[in-house]
Amino acid sequence: MTTHAALVTGGGQGIGRAIAARLARDGYRLVLVEHDPEAAEEIAAEFAAGDTRVVVGDVADPACVQEAVTAAKERFGGLDALVNNAGIMIRKPVTALTLDEWNRVLATNLTGAFLTAQAAAPLLVESRGAIVNIASTRATMSEADTEAYSASKGGIVALTHALAVSLGPSVRVNAVSPGWIDVSEWKKRESRHAADLSAEDHAQHPAGRVGRPEDVASLVAYLLGPEAGFITGAEFLVDGGMTRKMIYV
Repeated sequence: MTTHAALVTGGGQGIGRAIAARLARDGYRLVLVEHDPEAAEEIAAEFAAGDTRVVVGDVADPACVQEAVTAAKERFGGLDALVNNAGIMIRKPVTALTLDEWNRVLATNLTGAFLTAQAAAPLLVESRGAIVNIASTRATMSEADTEAYSASKGGIVALTHALAVSLGPSVRVNAVSPGWIDVSEWKKRESRHAADLSAEDHAQHPAGRVGRPEDVASLVAYLLGPEAGFITGAEFLVDGGMTRKMIYV
C-alpha cells in the first residue's frame, strides 16, 4: 500500500469520486477539488476517517488551484500524483452556443487542467510523480451539439503529450478517454439514482455492457503507479470497444 499524496479535481461526483475512492483504498492521502458545495460536503464526510482535504472551488480559477496545491505541500509535504478530471458539458446547437458558454467549457475542462498541471509541476518533478488527464472518446468522435466539450477533450489529449515531453523524464503524463460511463450511483446524494439502462444499451458495446466509474478508476490507479513506469504521453480508451465498432444502419 502506498503512502503517497494525490490531487484529484472534480473529486466529488461521478468518475472523479470513483477515482478518489480507489486512490483512498490504495492508501493515497488526498486533496480533492470540487465545485459543487453539496458534493464537496458529502465527500468530506465520506473521507473524514482518512487523510483527505477538500477544496471547494473552480479549477478555472488560479487561486483555487494554488490553494489545492499548497494544501498538498503543507499537509502532506508534497505531491506524487495529479488527476485532472473536472469537466462540464453545455449541449446546445452550434448556432445557439454563446461565446461565454464556449469559454466556460474550455476554461473548466482544458484551461483548468493546464493550470493545475502548471501549479503542481514543481512538486511532481521533485517526487518524480505522474499526471493522468481525463479526456473522452469525444476527442475523436461526436454526437450533435457538443462542439465545446469535444474541442476541450481534444485539447486534453494534445495537452497530455505536450506535458509528457516537457516534464519528462521526471513526470509521466497520460490520458484516459472514457466512453459511455454510467455515473448514476456516483452523484451527490440528491441526484443519485439507480442506473436506467436497457439490454440494448449494454449489447451495443463489444464488451457487453455500459461502463462503470470503477473501470476508469482502476486504469487511473495503474497509470499513477510504478508498474506504469515506461508509459507516458499515451491515450487509453475505456469505452467497451465502441470506438472500434463499425455501425451500419
